[in-house]
Amino acid sequence: MPAAHQIDINHVARLARLTLTEDEAARYAAQIDGILSYIDTLTRYDLGSVEPTAHAMPVYDVIRADEARPGLAQEQALSNAPKRSADQFQIPKVIE
Repeated sequence: MPAAHQIDINHVARLARLTLTEDEAARYAAQIDGILSYIDTLTRYDLGSVEPTAHAMPVYDVIRADEARPGLAQEQALSNAPKRSADQFQIPKVIE
């Protein structure tokens, strides 16, 4: 790894409470070196005129019109209730 990329993989693993074998530590060190080298490649470009974005492609929300629709009648809503009490669902007590 170049000097600017020196990361102590074992120290990071201890912080994350991970136990790594020597092979895993070497593999992760190589992967991090590749990632940091790619970032170095990106820093060579002048991106001052590029507007920051959250996504590479535009994201559009598909929103349907908010229209009132008929709902269930009370008897229909309660038709499959395992227990009822005074035209309401009866459920077990969950707070003591």
